[in-house]
Parts: sequence; structure tokens; C-alpha cells
Amino acid sequence: MTRIRELDALRGFAVCGIMLVNTWQHTRVPNAPATSVDLVVDQLFQSRFYPIFSALFGISFLLFLRGNSRWALLSRLFWLYCFGLAQGLFYEGEVLTDYALWGAVALLPASFIPGGWVQLALGVAGLAWGLLAKGGGSWLIPGLLLVGMGLWRLNPPRSLLLPGFAASALVSALLGYVAFTTGDWNAYSVAALAGALAYSLGLLLVLRPGLSAVLEPLGRMALTNYVTGTALIVLTLPLVSADPTRWAVVGLAAVTIAAQALGSRWWLARYRYGPLEWVWRCLTWFRRVPNRLESGRDHHRPVSDSGLP
Repeated sequence: MTRIRELDALRGFAVCGIMLVNTWQHTRVPNAPATSVDLVVDQLFQSRFYPIFSALFGISFLLFLRGNSRWALLSRLFWLYCFGLAQGLFYEGEVLTDYALWGAVALLPASFIPGGWVQLALGVAGLAWGLLAKGGGSWLIPGLLLVGMGLWRLNPPRSLLLPGFAASALVSALLGYVAFTTGDWNAYSVAALAGALAYSLGLLLVLRPGLSAVLEPLGRMALTNYVTGTALIVLTLPLVSADPTRWAVVGLAAVTIAAQALGSRWWLARYRYGPLEWVWRCLTWFRRVPNRLESGRDHHRPVSDSGLP
């Protein structure tokens, strides 16, 4: 099964945004005055990228099941949970365990239901529950996973990209303004979800080979890039937190993303899977999976699009 390059690009785009938001979140000094950087990140980027990641996880769930059993998928989710536990030893706020648990609890049962409308309806209901009953945040993940699964099965036509982008961008802007002026958390959360949809559809509208070539390697090595990015945040925490202007947040995120883009491209020219992606596959199948590319023809060899979204 060949990789779906648009999904890789979207995943890489989400990796970039999550790196910026995580750096911003974890280096905030309590009671410090907000800067222009804080305002921009809070209004335009916060909570706009993990929904993309979550929906892509739901899609990848289905893609994995195209050629593998549900027992193999449970093994994959178990080891993802273990990765999350390991990351939690040095990084507060890891979400890999959430993806693994909700993948088993929500996505696995939903995968037995034919069609896509039921999954989409369950996903919307899950979003409403996570928002109204739990206050949003990581509680939106199960709904987002199901929405991703449902949308992939329904396969909406590309002709909806532009009107979908326009509508979601308008909703995000209007509710974002309401949230900014009133402090309404529900309005902020819905604005963020609409913003995530607008960013996704907007990227698909403007995606061209040059941009895709930058984002795809980041997406194919999403697990490696996510974990190494969080490690860099922890290591540079005192330095970045000490900057009152908060521009160090932007600098660290930009340098990390640039290094990861170059490193991912270099690595994938030599190996089929990223370092942690390869370990994950070996653990899933309980055997050593070949990784190194042996010839120029291997660069074009089809590989499964079942990585971490």
C-alpha cells in the first residue's frame, strides 16, 4: 500500500504547529504579563493543531486495518501507550497514552460499524460531550478520532475544500472574537476546532510539490519529531522561560522545526522509517523489521501509510 502524501503533509504541518504551541505552553511564567507573542499564539495557534493530529490518527487507524488484523492494531496501540509512559517520565502533558487508550476504547469498536455517517455522528457527539461535560482539552480527542474515521470513510469530494475552508475560517474568526471579548471558554474551544478545520482545508488548497516535499518527511517521522521536540523543550526550559519578550519561544520552535525538516529528509533518504517509528514497528510485530534502503529503487518502494498521525 502506497503512502498518501497529502496525509503525510498534513501530519507534518500539525507537527510544526504542535511544536510551537507546546514550547509556548510549557515555558509560560505564572502571572507574567502577556506579550504580543502570547496573544498571537493564544488566538491563532493554541488548540488548532492537536485536532488535526487526532483526526489523522482516526484515518491512520483505518489505513492500518486495510492489511492487518485488529490484534496487530491492539499490539500497536499497546506499544504506543508504553511510549507515552516513557515520555511522561520527562515531559508533563504527554498525549500518546490518550491516543492509545481512546484508540482501543473508541476507534476499535467503531471500526466494526460499516459506512461513515455513524462514526461521524458519534464523533460530533463526543466533541459535544468533551466540550460541555469535560471542558474541552484532551477530552476532545475521542470525538476527533471518530470524526477523522467518519470523514475518511465518507470521502467528501474535493469540490468542498474551498467552501469548507471559507465557512470554517469565518466561524473561527467570529467565535474567536467572541471568546476574546467575553472570555467564553466554549466559544474559544469551538473557534479553535473551526480553525483547525480551516488550516487543514487551506493547506490542501495551497499544497504544491515544493511545500509538500518539506512537510511530508516531518509527517512520516511524526512520532520521532514529536518526542524529540518535547525533549528539546524540557532541556531549554530555563533559557526560554527567562525571556520576557517571549520571542525565544518562536526562535526555539523555528530552529527545531527547521532541523527536524532537514534531519527527516536526510534520514528518509537512507531508511524506510524514522528511528522511533522503526522501533514501534519492531515491537508491534515482535521481530526486527528491515529499515535501511539498499538501492536507489527502494526510494520509490511503496510503504504503508499507518504511522502516527
